[in-house]
Amino acid sequence: MNIKALRDQRAAKAKDARNLLENNTGDKFTKEIEAQVDAIYAEIDRIDAQIERAERQAQIDGDQQTAGIENENRERLRAGLTPEQREHQDRHSAAFRNFLIHGVSGMTREDVEVLRAATVQNAQSGQQGNGAAGGYLVPTGWGGQLLEALAAFGGMRNVATVISTAGGNPIPWPTVDETAVEGEIVAESTQASAGDFTFGTTNMGASKFSSKIVTIPFELLQDQGPGIDIEGFTRRALATRIARITNRKFTTGSGTNEPQGAVTAASVGKAGATGQATSVQPDDLVDLEHSIDPAYRSMPGCRWMFHDTTLRQLKKLKDSQNRPLWLPGYDTKEPDTFLGYRYQINQHMPQMAASAKSILFGDLSQYLIRDVMQVTLFRFDDSAFVTKGQIGFLAWSRHDGRLVSAGSPFKAYQHSAS
Repeated sequence: MNIKALRDQRAAKAKDARNLLENNTGDKFTKEIEAQVDAIYAEIDRIDAQIERAERQAQIDGDQQTAGIENENRERLRAGLTPEQREHQDRHSAAFRNFLIHGVSGMTREDVEVLRAATVQNAQSGQQGNGAAGGYLVPTGWGGQLLEALAAFGGMRNVATVISTAGGNPIPWPTVDETAVEGEIVAESTQASAGDFTFGTTNMGASKFSSKIVTIPFELLQDQGPGIDIEGFTRRALATRIARITNRKFTTGSGTNEPQGAVTAASVGKAGATGQATSVQPDDLVDLEHSIDPAYRSMPGCRWMFHDTTLRQLKKLKDSQNRPLWLPGYDTKEPDTFLGYRYQINQHMPQMAASAKSILFGDLSQYLIRDVMQVTLFRFDDSAFVTKGQIGFLAWSRHDGRLVSAGSPFKAYQHSAS
């Protein structure tokens, strides 16, 4: 069965479940109706697993088409450039490809000059690149596509506000909380009271992240052909590694010499009672919801965030009438909800455990991610790799993440210590 058919099947099941819930309120929600709803949810879980497997296989099958799609995206970006800019971009990309495949020894003098010129130009604007040590700033399109690939991993980039800057200098980001501030009634001929904004400041830096060294065998580099996209392969490998570590830090980073994770920044909106070291009750989540100011709850970015294993537990929670708190959506336009709000799965969120903050709720778009667009790639062809028939590649990129609100736009549910 294809993915579309599976999604149609899931939508039909979701509609059946909602009809049962909406048409059987109060005393009508009998044990028989509850059993029917639970059976439908079990079937939805089975279909979801099928969809996940089918999408994974489709992604594997589609890898061969990735190069063509990326070329189309690159051409769209080039459409707004002048002929001189396009020529410069082409020269840089060709030189970088030679560096990637053949190394410095296989590059022409013109290739070296083009890459070194780009390195010097960016160094003058605050960027770092070291061609003499085997590293060059990647072409603009290459780096942009790497950052696009990062968005496919984790979960924080799906909910946060993301900005890109050309340089990595610290940015003092203003913060203000106006949720409790209001105007006034003023009598005739009476001066209005002062009520200036009270600003704070959060400094957005740029922590340096490495992909760790990716090794590629000689054969893959030597047997270049129409079916082998070594640039795309390398980019995806590097992006996957950087995506995982950045998402982890955007989620749970300490904020000292690294990003401040959303979990770290979140105050506790509801603490579990003793005995809830690995569980949560429906009333706890209602309390967590209402610990957030209604001004934030009404924002488009308001949602839950938790680990997939936490979702498994939440799906089992029911209200006082045994009605599930989790509702399946019909399609992507009406996604699954929990207590009426959308949610984001993030596999770097803490799982349910003693004292863990396993659930976030609120306006997660108040979390800011900063990407420094320049990415530096190093190629290693020394004896440590050559004796194994390999070439090594290492990417460096710079990112930061911070809560940029002076208020508490999102908070956490924290389990009890015992």
